[in-house]
Amino acid sequence: MPKKNIAPYGSWESPISTEMIVSEAVGLGDMDIDGSDIYWLETRPEESGRYVVVRKTSEGLIDDVTPLGFSARTSVHEYGGGSYLAYRGTVFFSNYSDQRVYKVKTEDDNPIPITPEGLDIRFANGSVDELRNRIIYVREDHSQTGEAVNTLVALDMDDETEGIILTEGADFYSSPSVSPDGSSVAWIQWDHPNMPWDSTELWVADLSATGTFENQRKLRGASGESICHPRWSPDNLLYFVSDVSGWWNIYRYQDIQLTKSKNLTPIEAEFTQAQWGLGSRYYGFLSEDRIICAYNTNGKWNLAELDVNTSKLEGIQTAFTEFNRSGLESKNGMTVLGAGSSIKPFSVYIYLDKKVTELKSAIRPKVDETYFSLPESITFPTSEDLNSHGFFYPPHNPDYDQEELNQLPPLLVLSHGGPTGATSTTLDLSIQFWTSRGFGVLDVNYRGSTGYGTTYRKRLNGKWGIVDIDDCVNGALYLAKRGDIDKEKMSIRGGSAGGYTTLAALTFKNVFSAGASYYGVSDLEALAKDTHKFESRYMDSMVGPYPENKAVYRERSPIFHTEKLSCPVILFQGLEDKIVLPNQAEMMVASLKDKKIPVAYLPFEGEQHGFRISKNIQRTLEAELYFYSKVFGFKAAGKIKPVQIDGLD
Repeated sequence: MPKKNIAPYGSWESPISTEMIVSEAVGLGDMDIDGSDIYWLETRPEESGRYVVVRKTSEGLIDDVTPLGFSARTSVHEYGGGSYLAYRGTVFFSNYSDQRVYKVKTEDDNPIPITPEGLDIRFANGSVDELRNRIIYVREDHSQTGEAVNTLVALDMDDETEGIILTEGADFYSSPSVSPDGSSVAWIQWDHPNMPWDSTELWVADLSATGTFENQRKLRGASGESICHPRWSPDNLLYFVSDVSGWWNIYRYQDIQLTKSKNLTPIEAEFTQAQWGLGSRYYGFLSEDRIICAYNTNGKWNLAELDVNTSKLEGIQTAFTEFNRSGLESKNGMTVLGAGSSIKPFSVYIYLDKKVTELKSAIRPKVDETYFSLPESITFPTSEDLNSHGFFYPPHNPDYDQEELNQLPPLLVLSHGGPTGATSTTLDLSIQFWTSRGFGVLDVNYRGSTGYGTTYRKRLNGKWGIVDIDDCVNGALYLAKRGDIDKEKMSIRGGSAGGYTTLAALTFKNVFSAGASYYGVSDLEALAKDTHKFESRYMDSMVGPYPENKAVYRERSPIFHTEKLSCPVILFQGLEDKIVLPNQAEMMVASLKDKKIPVAYLPFEGEQHGFRISKNIQRTLEAELYFYSKVFGFKAAGKIKPVQIDGLD
């Protein structure tokens, strides 16, 4: 057996390069089935983050449906989702550059628009109305001054139109679902200041012969009840997901009159997650009597079949630990899944005849899985005499001897976005990038995260910038107390809302020695005054209504308290970000420079909220590693382009 190397943590050579992370990596999601053909959506960093609809035929042929020059990505709610659907050999999709809806036949490569050009109107989350040769879409109209207007509209499959409005008046709509017999349509709607995980309503309407909505009525939805995923079974019964029990469970209306609903999964488990994007699907129909579904218990996802008559949940044995948010669709007894595990990234699978078969992997890393660090699920004490959760990845590289190394590793704490979201245990090479170089990584599901029930999710209400910070800090201290990491070399990183938690933790707590913010929020007040419609009232629940709570916003904004921040920070920002505007990062950098606090700043042209371009993703990882090497005093392996760190001796 070859002798293992001995080298300081952080300096290990790793086979997991930034080039490997992006070279073959694609995002996989948004599954669909049309006859015997299977579809999914690929996000390709090597094509500047282009979104491509891909088809696999029953003969095994895999080909791109959307040609070069088109990207199947909608900007409804800015986060998009539900950007395409397949119907009888034709794919209908929203194109990112102009937000028009196009149709393209699978044997053709010439998309034809079915919505007009020159209008600032977006479409998403369509449902086919087969009897009337149309698609019912969520439409978001930005063509007028003031706040965008959301409606449900009908688009003819063959004529170019901006859509016939079917219902309006609510601030937001999602999930239109036409019944198999074409007689009814169900949908979700909600109003400011709610987010879809706060309080939503389930509505249904009868469809007239001409396709208008008649007898529109709210079926359920009270203050504080989050309802999502209305779907009709093959025998025209309406199903949905609600958290009224304290957990997101699957419900069914017992008759076609829609008079009484029943909880089919009365267990402490989540059958969905926060609806940030449209088009989410976590269950589908194998038959009139059986459902295939994914559910989360204590941060880990499972797959099962549900007998709707007995409520018996039969687990399906897989290695999966996570499912893509729009990664489950079932038709004609066949199910297509987007799933991953701690040693395998998101891949496309088919479930047929009780068997799971892989169709396409997001990435095939040219590295042995012996280099992968496996996550340990941890629960640790935090403030208010409560517990929080996370996943700890210890440093791991089979080429290096840790027992002979007389030191403890540095720690990188990850604070996920949202903040109403959750971390994933699916193989992420960007985490393994760190662990294989000698970092411990703690991925925190702080209070407010999904996967642990409604009570846990709502513990962040009114306390964003307090309990999320407490949980990141206490998770790090828990590992230090256990002897897993070096207390003097703890860092924190996060993107978007996680970037805010990162900056706030560095500002208001004296625990971390460095941090990295990716398109993070530094000024809550600026965010409240200048962001898009979907999130414009999000902070009413997380912080408090604005401007009534202006003082609280300023109190919790790192930008106004940089005198409390004394450790180095690196910031990354997309210059086309419409969610967290670039001026947030620019103001923070200017303030830190003014106070002589070490800071590095890397802005990127052409990037929005979340980086999608290969070279930029590579640069951020290498720059962050270089940054920590200078702060923690180790020499990073390989050739890395230096980063200017103002104020660092």
